[in-house]
Amino acid sequence: MINILGIESSCDDTSAAVISDGYLLSNVTAGQAVHEAYGGVVPELASRAHQQNIIPVVHEALKRANVRKEDLSAIAFTRGPGLMGSLMVGTSFAKGLAQALDIPLIDVNHLQAHVLAHFVKEKYAESKQPTFPLLCLLVSGGNSQIILVKSYKEMQVIGQTIDDAAGEAFDKCAKVMGLPYPGGPVIDRLAKEGNPRAFKFSKPQIAGFDYSFSGLKTSFLYTLRDRLKENPHFIEENKNDLCAALQLTVVEILMDKLRRAAKELRIKEIAVAGGVSANSALREAFVQHAEKYGWNVFIPKFAFTTDNAAMIAQTGLFKYADGDFCEITEVPFARVGV
Repeated sequence: MINILGIESSCDDTSAAVISDGYLLSNVTAGQAVHEAYGGVVPELASRAHQQNIIPVVHEALKRANVRKEDLSAIAFTRGPGLMGSLMVGTSFAKGLAQALDIPLIDVNHLQAHVLAHFVKEKYAESKQPTFPLLCLLVSGGNSQIILVKSYKEMQVIGQTIDDAAGEAFDKCAKVMGLPYPGGPVIDRLAKEGNPRAFKFSKPQIAGFDYSFSGLKTSFLYTLRDRLKENPHFIEENKNDLCAALQLTVVEILMDKLRRAAKELRIKEIAVAGGVSANSALREAFVQHAEKYGWNVFIPKFAFTTDNAAMIAQTGLFKYADGDFCEITEVPFARVGV
């Protein structure tokens, strides 16, 4: 029996998961509410919280899976990219536990893991998995990429943001409106009550499959500035419509490039991953595109949209089968592409 423990600590979520004989048995995550007061993740506070959370989270993951640590076959951990302090906590813990148990260590690229979350299998749950090659739209607070996935270990970024990521644009625009952090889920909720055609914001004209969201952010900011001069209560009176229009613009920008990439490469296996894949308008756009263009779409469960250890364990399972282990001397990395 192959038992893989996955550990994720790239940002502000401490997560541990166990995959046994190919099936996910547990996926435990501890968040960090401390960052809400600062309007964003504070790296030093994040690393301290990881130190407090990692032992109880791993313990709970093993307990829920009914797997003893002595029965683990390997430990997979997020090596990067992410916040260096946070990554060091997860990496150090994984190294220590692997040495104590004398089992292999598997380093995982966080971005690749988001893509491979679509291959997580759960007992007693419908399991629909993509076939290769596929295109994956990876959208989060730090990344907006179109990835050509030829196999679990062969991925090519064919388009990416040249400035802000989609999630970052949501969060920054939310902050300007006085909405709480993280802003993306709040915008999604308010947008449901708004008119997406009430306002129009600029869309970038970027060559190829690359993205840009800085112009949209500036357009949004200027709209608020000009309207507030006329009406000091403009934001409060139009909050739902502003959120709906902003959300529609972001989704249209994302889907336009993805649609072009799918057509040019003649690929109909299309997936979405990352934190922004939880956005209801983006998920609906995928459903609509599937109907209109004959795409075979893959939309992750909400539990697999944010940073989670299930995707780390799944990537670890693929690498374990290939004997692709890492040395104890490997160190985390903060930035890198897929």
